[in-house]
Amino acid sequence: MPELIEVESYRQAADRVVGRTVRAVVAPDAWFLKGGATPSVVTAAVERRTVVGTGRRGKLMWLDLDDGVQLGLRFGMTGRIVVDGFGPIDALEYGPSRQDPAWDRFGLEFVRGGRLVLSDPRRLGGVELDPDLSRLGPEASTVTRKELTVALGSSSAPLKAALLDQSRLAGVGNLIADETLWRAGMDPARPAGGLDADDVAALARTLRSTVRLLTRRGGSHTGDLQEQRHRSGTCPRCGEPLERRTVGGRTTYSCPAEQG
Repeated sequence: MPELIEVESYRQAADRVVGRTVRAVVAPDAWFLKGGATPSVVTAAVERRTVVGTGRRGKLMWLDLDDGVQLGLRFGMTGRIVVDGFGPIDALEYGPSRQDPAWDRFGLEFVRGGRLVLSDPRRLGGVELDPDLSRLGPEASTVTRKELTVALGSSSAPLKAALLDQSRLAGVGNLIADETLWRAGMDPARPAGGLDADDVAALARTLRSTVRLLTRRGGSHTGDLQEQRHRSGTCPRCGEPLERRTVGGRTTYSCPAEQG
C-alpha cells in the first residue's frame, strides 16, 4: 500500500520526464479520472504541454506543466508508477506480485519517446487536474508539534483514525501509523484530543523519526512491527502477544502491555 514513502519514490521516478513534451494522453478507464475530468478534458489540458516539475504532499503527487496546470496522481492501495518501463517499486505490500497491462489506468506518451503509466489493480487511485492541496493537512514527514496539535485538536476520534485522516495530516497510512504509535508507546484507540502537550511533542518527534528510518530502509513495510503483523504476532520489544483489532476502520496491531 503506497504511503508517503512510496509516493515520494514515485515522484523521484517521475523527475525523469521533466523537460519532456506530452504527445498523447492514454486514458482507457474514464472512471479513473476524478473531479469532473473526462478523457477529452484531460487531453485538451495536457497534450502538447511540457512537464516542468514534480511535487508531492502526503500520498498525492503531481506533475507541473508549462501552462500552470497541475496533473494530480493518487495511488489508492495498489497504485504504482512506471516510467519508461521502469517502476521504482516492483510490488506493494498486500498487493499482487504480478503485473498485468489491463491494470494500466492512465498514461502519458512523450514526443521524443517514453511513457509514464499509472497501474492500479484495485482502481482505488485516480487522476485529476489541479488537485486542491488545501484539502490536505501538513506533511507528516516534517510535521511540527504545533501543526500536530492543531491537527488533533479536541477530537474524540481514535488517535490512529486522526493520523490516517489526510485532511488532518498528509501521508500516513496503516503501516506507518501502527509503527509510529508502537514506537511512541501510545494506544491507537485513545482519543486524539486527549494528548497533553508533552504527548503531542513526543508523537511528532516519533512520527518524523519513523518516516526517516523507514525511508532509509526502503519502504513503509520495513518497520520493526511489520514481521509480527499476524494473528500470533508478539511485541518485538517485550514479547507480549500483540492485540489485533479494528481502529478507525483499519486492521490494527498494538502491544497492550506497552501501549496502554
